[in-house]
Amino acid sequence: MHGIVSDQILKKVTMNSFIDWHDHVGSRSEKFYKATLFQGESMMIGMNCLDPDQTQTTHAHEGADKFYFVLQGRGRFTIGDEEQDAEVGMLIVAPAGVLHGVRNTGSERLSLLVGIAPPPK
Repeated sequence: MHGIVSDQILKKVTMNSFIDWHDHVGSRSEKFYKATLFQGESMMIGMNCLDPDQTQTTHAHEGADKFYFVLQGRGRFTIGDEEQDAEVGMLIVAPAGVLHGVRNTGSERLSLLVGIAPPPK
C-alpha cells in the first residue's frame, strides 16, 4: 500500500511540473488577465495576457526581481527610465525596486510568461 501512495504522489508532482502555457491564456475586458502557473517558496511563475491597448501600469517590487518573456504578440515595455518595444522571443528583466510596466501595442493578445523571485506574499 505504501508504494501505491508514493507512486500517486510522484505522479501528481510530475504532472504539475509540466505546464502548457496555452492552457492558461485568458482575457478580461476591465483589466489585463493574470494566472499563477507555479508558486514556491523561492519564486512565482505566472501568465499575464493583455488585449490590444491594455496596460499594466508601472510599479516596482521591493526585494524581488521580475522577468517577462514574450510568448505571443508585441508590446512596449518600461523598465526604469527606458522604454522599448519587444515581441515574441524577447526577455525583459526588471531588477528589484525598479519601476516596470507594459502596454500591448499590437493588434493581437500579448501573452507573457512572468517570473518573480522571491514571490509576492
